[in-house]
Amino acid sequence: MSDTNQRIAYGKTLVELGKENKRIVVLDADLGGSTMGKLFEQAYPERHFECGIAEANMTSMAAGLAQAGMIPFTNSFAVFAGGRAYDQIRQTIAIGELNVKICGSSAGLSDFGDGATHQSVEDLAVMRAIPNMTVLSPADARETAAAVKAMVEWQGPCYIRLNRNDLNNVTPEGKPFQIGKPYVVREGNEIAVLATGVMVEKALEAAYTLKDKISVRVVNVSTIKPLHTAAVKEVIAGCKGVVTAEEHSVIGGLGSAVSECLRLERIPIDFVGIRDRFGSSGHCYQDVLEYYGLTSEHIVETVLELYKEI
Repeated sequence: MSDTNQRIAYGKTLVELGKENKRIVVLDADLGGSTMGKLFEQAYPERHFECGIAEANMTSMAAGLAQAGMIPFTNSFAVFAGGRAYDQIRQTIAIGELNVKICGSSAGLSDFGDGATHQSVEDLAVMRAIPNMTVLSPADARETAAAVKAMVEWQGPCYIRLNRNDLNNVTPEGKPFQIGKPYVVREGNEIAVLATGVMVEKALEAAYTLKDKISVRVVNVSTIKPLHTAAVKEVIAGCKGVVTAEEHSVIGGLGSAVSECLRLERIPIDFVGIRDRFGSSGHCYQDVLEYYGLTSEHIVETVLELYKEI
């Protein structure tokens, strides 16, 4: 793994922030070597808690630490961080508006070798539906570091999903992370592609492929919630159609959030995402992405089809 890996950026940033902010504590569910919680453990062993394969208990411990004035970060695979601890997240953290930060690592299909049981295709939908929960999905390692810094300053429950694999850095270096603020990463004036996570790079590739045919604007939506109508309307202004792209089910994730914002607008929308299916294992990450239609080529096809209807 390298510094283009979101997990390493996450772990290193927590270590950096923990040096000055003694309120930051980290909890792991037997996966510190994967979530990179181990980096915080090595630096500040007295503020790291290994909870074993017990996400529900880990989340309850985090709630208690938050009530004691700490800023706890809980770490596990995304499918377990939210799924196995859903009751504790809902009943204690969200209802109580506790200052707990939940990291869903190896999100989406990025744990390509372990298949459906370890791949989270519905975590954004689940977390979006919980009142008081903020939901983040950074595009790369660079943005992950900025997002973690913003999470520490943000008061209240927060969920961040991270990819398992190395990703190219496609976001501006040094750009502060503004929770709730999508922004344009490539200008265009005909079709707006609103993408999140790994799909931001795929959208940029698609826009380049189409540059001589269609002017494609690429928007990075790294905050899935809160996502306000005014912000979405601002980043698509002047475009004739919208395509969303996410490594997540088309039900309840980015596509649903954008559609909710644009429900009163007369603008065609289409989705690139997982079509109501669980994940599956593959020989490599790219193979799985291709199988589920999560590639720049699929974005190109979707943009072309939408453009025909305008």
